[in-house]
Amino acid sequence: MASKREKIKLKSSKSSFFYYTMKNKSSTPERLTLRKYDPVVREHCEFKETK
Repeated sequence: MASKREKIKLKSSKSSFFYYTMKNKSSTPERLTLRKYDPVVREHCEFKETK
């Protein structure tokens, strides 16, 4: 049986920095947007899910 969790890449809106995380595709089918810390610009900013 295949897992419903999938690895996703979160890219910063202010720099080229990115995070990898897991997400449940069945409970959140839309693209994820989170506020996380960006060490390149040294502040919190929006990170959006990319392919």
